Amino acid sequence: MSRLGKKPIEIPEKTEASFASGLFAVKGPLGELRKKFRDEIDIKIEDKKISLSPRRKNELSKALWGTYASHISNMIRGVNSPYEKKLIIEGVGFKSAIQDKKLTMSLGFSHPVEVLIPDGITASAEKNVITLSGIDKELLGQFAAKVRALKKPEPYKGKGIRYAEEIVRRKQGKKTA
Repeated sequence: MSRLGKKPIEIPEKTEASFASGLFAVKGPLGELRKKFRDEIDIKIEDKKISLSPRRKNELSKALWGTYASHISNMIRGVNSPYEKKLIIEGVGFKSAIQDKKLTMSLGFSHPVEVLIPDGITASAEKNVITLSGIDKELLGQFAAKVRALKKPEPYKGKGIRYAEEIVRRKQGKKTA
């Protein structure tokens, strides 16, 4: 039994939600999101509330019940207030800049690293902080993870790209005799 799935999801003012033939759509002040859902879960929209219930009593339905509730609530929150992720670049000579929907970074390689910013995400770079924001939580998280994977923080000096809230556990270096 899903605790998240049992609770009805409230639809705020200025937000419209619709579900037809497996496609769930949410429209709000910041934009519109669409997502395809399997028919394992029954989604009903009535009186500004969304209720979910499994159609069958099997393991897959139980697993998808809370997951779909979480996806729907993330979509509703995203079209009303944008999600934001901050990445911090640490290291001597490491820097970032944004040019023409491209994030260009100097990460200690022999060449600059360029990453294309997907549609739906806005990025800004000041000094050593990259701020990413967008209405789609999944797309934002995936893009932030892709950027972080370019140069993960190393444990000795902490050089690399890390999330703002991430704590890098530091190791002790070599001791001299």
